[in-house]
Amino acid sequence: MTQTITSAGEPPRAPAADARVLAVIPARGGSKGVPGKNVATVGGVPLVARAVRACTAARRVSAVLVSTDDPAIAEVARVSGAEVVLRPAAIAGDTATSEAAVLHAMDAYEAMSGSAADVVLLVQCTSPFITGDELDGVVAEITDGGADTAHTVAPFHGFVWREDGTDAGNGVGVNHDKTTRPRRQDRPQDLLETGAVYGMRADGFRTAGHRFFGRTSLVWTDPARVLEIDEPADLERARALAPLLDAGATTPRRDDIDAVVLDFDGTQTDDRVLIDSDGHEAVTVHRGDGLGVAALRKAGVPVLILSTETNPVVAARARKLQVPVLHGIDRKDLALKQWCEEQGIAPERVLYAGNDVNDLPCFGLVGWPVAVAGAHDVVRAAARAVTSAHGGHGAIREIAAWLLGPTLAR
Repeated sequence: MTQTITSAGEPPRAPAADARVLAVIPARGGSKGVPGKNVATVGGVPLVARAVRACTAARRVSAVLVSTDDPAIAEVARVSGAEVVLRPAAIAGDTATSEAAVLHAMDAYEAMSGSAADVVLLVQCTSPFITGDELDGVVAEITDGGADTAHTVAPFHGFVWREDGTDAGNGVGVNHDKTTRPRRQDRPQDLLETGAVYGMRADGFRTAGHRFFGRTSLVWTDPARVLEIDEPADLERARALAPLLDAGATTPRRDDIDAVVLDFDGTQTDDRVLIDSDGHEAVTVHRGDGLGVAALRKAGVPVLILSTETNPVVAARARKLQVPVLHGIDRKDLALKQWCEEQGIAPERVLYAGNDVNDLPCFGLVGWPVAVAGAHDVVRAAARAVTSAHGGHGAIREIAAWLLGPTLAR
């Protein structure tokens, strides 16, 4: 659903439906509210990568540029499929505007491609749940609907208050008269600017220098998906919501991964240990998991077991499954990174399955962090996918079924 607001200005000159659409993602490295925010993970995916994926999923977007001053952000953006524009220091400070970054990126795009964009999108990676369909909707309002600018909004029903500037502590209504409290259905529909996506005719944006010129179309979005990450608490809420809002889009396929790395205790076992009178330990594993690992190996998928434990049972299980093992490891993420380098595998193409907080560094390294059912709450929140089976009860076979087909599901 869209709503249009018309303001004074030149008449709209809608670009053609096959317009060149440039999506620009500003991503500075100097966030103070949430340090390292743009590479913080939600659902196991860095925020800047989530924004890139939304842009590449949009059918109407021709090119995606990430504007940054930070090497780590630049690397994540490139791996995710975006071009990178290194932002000059003059427009990279705390007072720099997003508009300045977009104008600079437009110049860079024109220099790289030899063509000017017809429509430019400003896409904020601090809105982790934007979709390609939302981007396409914003573009359509400009190319098909005759708008000069468009941005995403969500229905809002709250009463907004502000402290009286002349009488501190005295509350005054902003979108209502506090002496009259009409029912929601009797009030005009307020719309909240989501901060996720802004679209502009490129020529009009260059002339105006800001994102709200001419005829502005409002593209309604699902309020359940509206969240801007400005504070650490926002990031925690996003991580808690990701398993719900990403559902259906987070089960990997064979084409998505190049290797599977498995934690041991609590992931391939039920996290219990049996100890005899001589101190020997034993654990319980699932035969179906063995079949899943065998199927992965047969399909040519490298499998590695990675564990902090030095117990011989870990090595024994690896021998049984005929897969390599790294155990007795203090820094699993460093060991995983080195293994990936030795194998020539990009970490972004690795599925890592775990269950506890010592798996979180590996979650931050790989592209497909997976938690088993029953994993620690913070691990589930950081995961991109969660199995329905618990550790030691077929979780690994379930992962193999995701990748190789449902015939492995039982």
